Amino acid sequence: MNQPALDNLVRIGQLKAEPRNEAEAKRMLAMARTRLADAQLGNLSAEGRFTSAYNAAHAAALAALRWHGYRSESRYQVFLCLTHTLGLKPAEWRVFDTCHRRRNVAEYEGHLEVEESLVTELVILTQRVLELVEALSPKP
Repeated sequence: MNQPALDNLVRIGQLKAEPRNEAEAKRMLAMARTRLADAQLGNLSAEGRFTSAYNAAHAAALAALRWHGYRSESRYQVFLCLTHTLGLKPAEWRVFDTCHRRRNVAEYEGHLEVEESLVTELVILTQRVLELVEALSPKP
């Protein structure tokens, strides 16, 4: 998608360039599908579904980054790169930004408040990201 922007992130140390690793990307996608399925289980709490959907989103976003030949140690940067790896619009990316902030509050302050509407939006957007990543290369 936007290789110069990703290369600029390498220059400033936000990403690392590595050869494309389709096998790793496929493993990430499989993990994302499993976690997304968990996020849709009705017997889980909203917090449990949110956590599963967030982890699915991160795995899918990381798969896109790896497919393009980059790696990041920052979860936030992995989501931020979705505009460059998959062409996500700012409004779509902001959902991941909101979820990332909520996840951090939960992880570092032990407090998680999620609305059902946010979980639903996260699940739908994560499914879209999965489809976009799967479209990057032919299925095996």
